[in-house]
Amino acid sequence: MSTAPRARQSGIGPLLREWRERRRVSQLELALRADSSARHLSFVETGRSRPSEELVLRLAEHLDVPVRERNALLLAAGYAPRFAETPLDDPSMGALREGLDRLLHGYEPYPALVVDATYTVVAANRGIAMLMEGIPESLLAPPLNAMRLTLHPEGLAPRIRNLREWRGHLLAQMERQIALDRSEALRAVHDEVKAYPVADRDAVADDGEGGEAVPYFALPMVIEHDGQVLSFVSSISTFNTPMDVTVAELAIETFLPADPATAKYLRSLAP
Repeated sequence: MSTAPRARQSGIGPLLREWRERRRVSQLELALRADSSARHLSFVETGRSRPSEELVLRLAEHLDVPVRERNALLLAAGYAPRFAETPLDDPSMGALREGLDRLLHGYEPYPALVVDATYTVVAANRGIAMLMEGIPESLLAPPLNAMRLTLHPEGLAPRIRNLREWRGHLLAQMERQIALDRSEALRAVHDEVKAYPVADRDAVADDGEGGEAVPYFALPMVIEHDGQVLSFVSSISTFNTPMDVTVAELAIETFLPADPATAKYLRSLAP
């Protein structure tokens, strides 16, 4: 595990203090939440005391530490990792893969996909494939990355009518995750897509015929497809109380039609 060398070298004290300060929680407040004492927590952070395995897990829970980093905290305290990191293609993940496939297909004709912690696409439905039509093969070679496909100047970016707004939303989303998870891999993706050039054109998302603007209930992605202007709002779901690093880092993103015209068009494409 990549976090192990750093964890063993620095010890749990600095790591725990870093997570506590990142979450802006005082020693006293964290101690009360975790059924401990501020004195004991202070001793842990300064290396004068070794916490029990159970206390490490309680502290991590109350600090909302990502599952991958909980393993790092355990290693730093001298304990074995608690959470496995099982490849998604492992036979033991069969029920999970089947459930995800059923969910994605059930959402059709609307687009939906599953991504990992760096937005690598691990599964997608035909609604996503429809949006990807016409994208160069070089961008579609695995591993597919949702952020790269969306913001690359040869990807979906030229088709997105409100690119500057949508790009800003996606960059801010990644920045919030980086602040919470300290992911260097996600930082690399963020820096790459942020450096992509942005065309000066940013068309107003309307019906193209002088009609009244649609009062969206959330920021939409307004995108052109085969002569149609489609509008989607996205929703992201994760698994509750995951016990595996791989599962903890999966996210299901669904795209809901933001107006009746988009819903009607997608239903017309359904087989």
